[in-house]
Amino acid sequence: MIRSGEEPVVYVVSDSVGETAEVVVRAAASQYNSGSVKIERIPYVDDSDAIDEVMERAKRTSSCIIVYTIIVPQLRQYLDERARELGIITVDIMGPTMQALSSVFDQAPKLEPGLVHKLDEDYFRKIEAIEFAVKYDDGRDSRGLLRADVVLIGVSRVSKTPVSMYLAHRRFKVANVPLIPEVPLPEELFRLDPSRLVGLTVRADKLHEIRTERLKAMGLSAGSNYAELERIREELSYAQRIFRELGCPVLDVSNSAVEETASRVMDILKRGEHDGNRR
Repeated sequence: MIRSGEEPVVYVVSDSVGETAEVVVRAAASQYNSGSVKIERIPYVDDSDAIDEVMERAKRTSSCIIVYTIIVPQLRQYLDERARELGIITVDIMGPTMQALSSVFDQAPKLEPGLVHKLDEDYFRKIEAIEFAVKYDDGRDSRGLLRADVVLIGVSRVSKTPVSMYLAHRRFKVANVPLIPEVPLPEELFRLDPSRLVGLTVRADKLHEIRTERLKAMGLSAGSNYAELERIREELSYAQRIFRELGCPVLDVSNSAVEETASRVMDILKRGEHDGNRR
């Protein structure tokens, strides 16, 4: 039990970088008062000497536990034994999960530390895609359009950004461009294959409702031109002309959740790949 005003210490010990265990600790700590906890991450622990060093640090700390993600069973056992001798509580994140998985897999685990980061190229592609979506959101830099897997176009508040981010988490590089009658379109749009363009549209009444609520949330007058129904109809009509000119597929998002819209965009991309291969 920690003393009043004392911050508990959690030693996060891992044979890799330790981020998995740290995320778990922070999630659990958030359930206790302010969630204030000092985390000391100790990565790349791969032998008993390194564990001994951890124990030396831990035994000098009055209120601590050790949370660890270590793959090699012998090291897990050694850490637990040393901690038990010192009366330190330990939590094994990986061991029980691997043991449970062993009942459904018909092969032995590889027991290779850090394998998830060595092999998970998808992880790095996802990070790259998210950074791409942020950089090329809302038409900020048209140079990214030609590098995108897909470009979403539509008037303001048709969910271009949320759909872009959802697709980015699925490792698609997505850019999006707002369609505003008074603003010239980037010339890169007309150089893209239509199969890499998707137009998003919505019913005028639905968009009127969305924009009105947006203005209220920003503390602005609902009577702004931005939310006027006549202006909205003008923008949507302009968008339809652009969609026809570009020859791109169009999705009506009036009754669609972000996840559903993203799924439909992915279907369009798959069909485009299929047609391209067939040609």
